[in-house]
Amino acid sequence: MTEQHAVAHRICPLCEASCGLVIEREGQQVTRIRGDEADVFSAGFLCPKAVSLKELHDDGDRLRSPLVKRDGRFVAVSWDEAYAEIERRLPPIIAAHGADAVATVLGNPVAHKMSLMLYFPRLARALGTRNMYSASSVDQVPKMLSVGLMFGNWMTVPVPDIDRSDYLLVLGANPMVSNGSMWTVPDYRGKAKALRARGGKIVVVDPRRTETAQAADAHHFIRPGGDVFFLLGLAHTLFEENLVRLGRLAPHVAGLDALQAAVQPYPPERMAARCGVPADVMRTLARELAGARRGAIYGRIGTCTQQYGTLASWLIDAINVLTGHLDAAGGAMFPKAAAFAANTRGKPGTGRGVVMGRYRSRVAGAPEVMGELPVTCLAEEIDTPGPGQVRALIAIAGNPVLSAPNGARLAAALEQLDFMVSLDIYLNETSRHADVILPGVSPLEDAHFDVSFGQLSHRNHARYSAPVLARADGQPDEWESLLRLAAIVKGMGRNADLDAWDTALLEEEVQKSAGPATPHVMAALAPRRGVERMLDLALRSGPYGDQFGAQPDGLTLAKVQAAPSGIDLGPMQARIPEVLRTPSGKIELAPAVLLADLARVAEALGAPDEAPTLVIIGRRQLRSNNSWMHNLPVLAKGPYRCTALVHPGDAARLGLADGGRAQIRNGARMVEAQVELSEEMMPGVVSLPHGWGHDLPGTQLGVAAERPGANLNALLDEQLRDPLSGNAVLSGIAIEMRPC
Repeated sequence: MTEQHAVAHRICPLCEASCGLVIEREGQQVTRIRGDEADVFSAGFLCPKAVSLKELHDDGDRLRSPLVKRDGRFVAVSWDEAYAEIERRLPPIIAAHGADAVATVLGNPVAHKMSLMLYFPRLARALGTRNMYSASSVDQVPKMLSVGLMFGNWMTVPVPDIDRSDYLLVLGANPMVSNGSMWTVPDYRGKAKALRARGGKIVVVDPRRTETAQAADAHHFIRPGGDVFFLLGLAHTLFEENLVRLGRLAPHVAGLDALQAAVQPYPPERMAARCGVPADVMRTLARELAGARRGAIYGRIGTCTQQYGTLASWLIDAINVLTGHLDAAGGAMFPKAAAFAANTRGKPGTGRGVVMGRYRSRVAGAPEVMGELPVTCLAEEIDTPGPGQVRALIAIAGNPVLSAPNGARLAAALEQLDFMVSLDIYLNETSRHADVILPGVSPLEDAHFDVSFGQLSHRNHARYSAPVLARADGQPDEWESLLRLAAIVKGMGRNADLDAWDTALLEEEVQKSAGPATPHVMAALAPRRGVERMLDLALRSGPYGDQFGAQPDGLTLAKVQAAPSGIDLGPMQARIPEVLRTPSGKIELAPAVLLADLARVAEALGAPDEAPTLVIIGRRQLRSNNSWMHNLPVLAKGPYRCTALVHPGDAARLGLADGGRAQIRNGARMVEAQVELSEEMMPGVVSLPHGWGHDLPGTQLGVAAERPGANLNALLDEQLRDPLSGNAVLSGIAIEMRPC
């Protein structure tokens, strides 16, 4: 191998599957990307997104230097000039209006960036603002809230142990496309095929016969937003037919009688009309799940993005408990991450639990969850005058103008800000409103460790990626960008000694746990700096770590770096009661706040069922999970994908033609989309993918603009939320359609 030719390993950062890649390069040019067959987690699997990493790195539209807006136009400047502009304009806003005058908003790519995940908390603490928002509240907060209430931590999420399962009931999820969502499972297709080959069964319940459903043993349509009625019918059946089997969990469960009483009014025969699933099907599925030797029910984004999102998320895990499938091999189990998992730290089996609603948003009164407010509240917090009004925004790797409901209002609000900073790789629909844009680094220039997805992985492992390509001269690492912003906010100035401050901050954190051993720990971490030092600390003090010499065979960052295809830490193991962090030390099967929210279900059942004749849902697509992927030619090519899927019967009734264009309306909100007739749709349901709408002025996304598509979120009401979690309601929205 010549000095110019080199082979590197990289964890793919483009979706949750986190596949291991082998990347070949000549000098600074990538020549080939393929799956790493030796990878301990993905075993060579990869999807079309992985090969687009080269196009992402080479994309002429990707920002390489900071931009400052002058006289309404962006001008390329040096990093020092960009930080000087931030230092000139941001601190005076905080001084005049207080910490809450600054908001932050994080996008989905943050979860795939170790630097951003680990150093945003530094910036957040420096700001001290309550106005923090993220893409989580258009995606997953209901699940995180429900598991927090049940198990004591926001990230204690049980995931299907698919490699050992023989029955999987999938609700509102499409892992064939996503390869898991809040369930990191590369090559779901292969694992599902193996499950069925060993005599297992997969059943999908979804308003669309998805790719996952087409490869399953059975599929049943369900009314969008009807999941809570379906799940209550299942839970009722388990109690009524004496199918509850807690097994070894019995001593570790609190609230069984309260749950039984709560679901008693909801038999399948009463639920069927509201969810669209026949009562006999519900009873059969409950019996199959209860009778499976190793099985689980798994629900995802369709169960979260609705008005009963938290209730549905709770009932899924409650049903896994009732059937004896929680924390059991082949059921829904708890990963044990090598680093950063709160449920591996502190005293095992008990804790403080979670607290929500510590404060509320200024305008709508939406509750705080996990230190965040719903992103659908951001626009009103900016455009509503009064004490506490948001006047400045720091946006990090996010595009809420496209990804959140009523982006038009948010776009108008962003123009009213006194100051906005965006850390992003593109001049997109959101960053176009910024006064300063700090370009993020290419994933190929970045070190990586899966901070979040190790906590959601179907098999335990530890993998690290070193940068594949060198960064341009002067380009800071993203952790350095965030820390410099924090220094500016703290009054230390843009020229603060970041290394000295970072060391002081880390030493302060180590002191809390290591006490007198702090000097020994800090010496062991030297000479690493920044994000890699933080990772080494987490690995060494984690559940598999060397404990700084006390466990010589344990993990260190050096050991993980020496294994380019990762270190296998084995299948998931039973973790109850050790994993629990509830004050009672038990699984809270019937949290009071969730039982109280069932009153909304009772109220709905007591009212006439005024079901709309036509509703809309979103959908995931393999080549466009996020809006910025539409600017990569290898993913954008092929058939046009931003189509509205319509059942042929609905199309005939509405006069819609395959390939024709239609207006889709929700009151005064309207988009136009291309129609695609599809038998896979439930009659009365239309599906339009999210993340499109690249026809707004002021962006620099040349490929995406060629096929802009229609923005589903432009139809949605930003005031419509799950009241417990604050998550946006994106599914089951009543619409009207007619030919253009």
